[in-house]
Amino acid sequence: MSDEEHHFDSKADAGASKTFPQQAGTIRKNGYIVIKGRACKVVEVSTSKTGKHGHAKCHFVAIDIFNGKKLEDIVPSSHNCDVPHVTRTDYQLIDISEDGFVSLLTDTGNTKDDLRLPTDDNLLTQIKDGFAEGKDLVVTVMSAMGEEQICALKDIGPKN
Repeated sequence: MSDEEHHFDSKADAGASKTFPQQAGTIRKNGYIVIKGRACKVVEVSTSKTGKHGHAKCHFVAIDIFNGKKLEDIVPSSHNCDVPHVTRTDYQLIDISEDGFVSLLTDTGNTKDDLRLPTDDNLLTQIKDGFAEGKDLVVTVMSAMGEEQICALKDIGPKN
């Protein structure tokens, strides 16, 4: 029984959570917060004073980092809020397919083909024009809570 080899196909990450708790009173402007299940960047924080028997409350105004929608939340400042793990990764652009997907080169030399072109028109035209001109482009991909999106572009010169 013990000399059998066991192979486990793990398709999950290391069990790392998509968010971490942080006390509402410590979250500042330009920080990140989860509101209504969406990863958001805080643009405004106001704190109200305690009432006769109540808690101080934090009023957050934040913008969804993926779709740009404005969301608001009011939380007692002593309570914990979910804060998303937001990561930015640079990839080299290899190709743009007709159906709106991009092919990217990772640091390990593999390709990443599951990302759509950004919905932001300005960034979209910069990527398409730069690619059409044959420039070497590096895109920055922001990922949080299982979602990924191209958020920035760098031109590293013409292709050799």
